[in-house]
Amino acid sequence: MSVTDAVGLAEDIRARRLTARESTLTALARVRERDPGLNCFTAVLAERALDDADRVDAALAAGRDPGLLAGVPFAVKNLYDVGGLVTLAGSKINASHDRAVKDATVVARLRAAGAVLLGALNMDEYAFGFTTENSHHGPTRNPHDTTRVAGGSSGGSAAAIAAGLVPLALGSDTNGSIRVPASLCGVYGLKPTYGRLSRSGAALFGISFDHVGPLAASVRDLAAAYDVMQGADPADPVCAVRAAEPCRPHLARGIDGLRISVADGHFASRGEPAVFAAVESVAKALRASGRVTIPENDRARAAATIITASEGASLHMEDLKTRPFDFDPMTRDRFLAGALVPSALYVRAQRFRAWYRERVREIFRDVDVLLAPTTPFPAPRIGQDMITLDGVTVPARPMLGHYTQPLSFIGLPVISVPVAGGGPLPLGVQLISAPWNEAALFRAAAALERDGVTVARVVR
Repeated sequence: MSVTDAVGLAEDIRARRLTARESTLTALARVRERDPGLNCFTAVLAERALDDADRVDAALAAGRDPGLLAGVPFAVKNLYDVGGLVTLAGSKINASHDRAVKDATVVARLRAAGAVLLGALNMDEYAFGFTTENSHHGPTRNPHDTTRVAGGSSGGSAAAIAAGLVPLALGSDTNGSIRVPASLCGVYGLKPTYGRLSRSGAALFGISFDHVGPLAASVRDLAAAYDVMQGADPADPVCAVRAAEPCRPHLARGIDGLRISVADGHFASRGEPAVFAAVESVAKALRASGRVTIPENDRARAAATIITASEGASLHMEDLKTRPFDFDPMTRDRFLAGALVPSALYVRAQRFRAWYRERVREIFRDVDVLLAPTTPFPAPRIGQDMITLDGVTVPARPMLGHYTQPLSFIGLPVISVPVAGGGPLPLGVQLISAPWNEAALFRAAAALERDGVTVARVVR
């Protein structure tokens, strides 16, 4: 049984070559064996998972189709509501909250497609970080080198895929929190268009540009998870009219007709040489033509920081007043800084965001897919505060979002793909498109995977 092929596993289960219970027991055993050294999971729901698996097997025995992901184990970042479980969002404070009464929309949609929920995954507190060095639940360790971070804030999700614990996981992305850990752990991660997938039942961080999305070890699996989660949801006001028009990935179409370019300027600066070599290998394989400069990216990062810190602080203001010492100190200080942002500065940041969105959309009149690095360097060591790039020493943690933050800021769809070869640690490249054009990204990602240019690095 493959631990990295969700669609193939579902096909085996539907064909009765394997039962969903057998698949689930194998996955649970793998979690028991491997997770203590990695710290991906904060909750394992063994009994519930076996109940889900038995329902899949019962449906098959009755001649019913249990769904595209029949019997496929998956896990979710612990900011998603899971019925009967407290939604931690990486915090100590939330542990005193009531248990969720139902699953988040996208979790429910995966289960409705036959997927089996194994549990909840570690993350940065309230999704405010890039490393998953959680002071309450411990750091999640990178499966490729356990002295290094898995990335964040969806570090548990990416590491669980890279360690072969589950073939599918859910993360969230405000400033890069799916793509950064996908890059550092060597897996595929999708940040869809803002509003494409429902956020109902997911604890929010920066409401203006929170996204939810899947991580997987193959493009086919990423597409399958994305496919079953699509659809408008009245419980999420931003997942509305356009989200009701499904995007079909069309993996077999190839790249003919796609106009592909490389992002220059900001996206070609302040990274290690291997990062830009990875972009060039992808550009060559996709026959990219020309380079494009997106304007004002440093201002975009600054504006994004102002908006997320301010919105995050407003969501947690009561706890900041009454339980300040129950926060991770770094998270608390960031939120306190956000609480002090003048309203006029927040408004200016939102106005700049509208201007920047229009400038970038102009680029996509002539380009279908844009290429950029995902992170400026591979996974740093756990506890590493500083890193030197181009002779300048800078804070390591915020620098991980150098290439991702401007794209989240305006809701663009992005897939981070793991580039084959290179050094001992993985690196990713971002495939970026105009809003609602995920299909172009899946076509490009599938072509890269088919040609061996990208491949998930799963520890066997």
